[in-house]
Amino acid sequence: MSARAWKSLAVPGAFALAALAVLIGLGVWQLERLQWKNALIAQVAARTTAPATPLPRESEWKNIGAGDEYRRVTATGTFRHDREALLYTVEPEEHRPGGPGYLVLTPLALAGGSIVIVNRGFVPLDRKDQATRRQGQVAGRATVTGLLRLPEEKRWFAPANDPGKGAWYRRDPAEIAAALGLTRAAPFVIDADAAPNPGGLPSGGRTHLAFPNNHLQYAFTWFGLALALFGVFTAFAWQRLHGRR
Repeated sequence: MSARAWKSLAVPGAFALAALAVLIGLGVWQLERLQWKNALIAQVAARTTAPATPLPRESEWKNIGAGDEYRRVTATGTFRHDREALLYTVEPEEHRPGGPGYLVLTPLALAGGSIVIVNRGFVPLDRKDQATRRQGQVAGRATVTGLLRLPEEKRWFAPANDPGKGAWYRRDPAEIAAALGLTRAAPFVIDADAAPNPGGLPSGGRTHLAFPNNHLQYAFTWFGLALALFGVFTAFAWQRLHGRR
């Protein structure tokens, strides 16, 4: 094995070492993400099955954060059906009703004059008009139990909300409240549970609680690529050092 042969491995060896470090780093990162996702799933499961607690007071709303997401709460007030907003969605077909339709977001006026927007549930496209579901327009005081949800983050490929046209694609209580002329609105939404509404619509309990958890598979993929790279470079170096091409 000549010194020249060893020197010829310096550049490809450096590139291979750098690539190996990146692949291993990505695999370790996916294992860390796996631990985070498992903790998140366990945390959400605990929150969604815990007894419901009263909605935080308006003075406490500024302190609501990620630690309150999916917390079960209960609130009593009067629905403002005249300020209803419809958020376009596509529900899994196994749900009944399912397919394309809308989530009905209705302001609930609380005793002190503040407002919390309630996601009352899903209606199909052909039941968009309130006149087709009059029974579900609950009058008088009502108590809602459901999950506290923070505003949805913007997504790259999702349409932007168009308040001027009343077209909603993302849960943003502040933007919705401003478009509906509501003041003292909570910075979160309540996803109502599956308690049936009169007439069957809206169909509640539509919070999606399935979290993709493929991080272990991704980790094996990155570690597998690292192992393959090591094997390929070892074979390349062996051939180079022994004078064979």
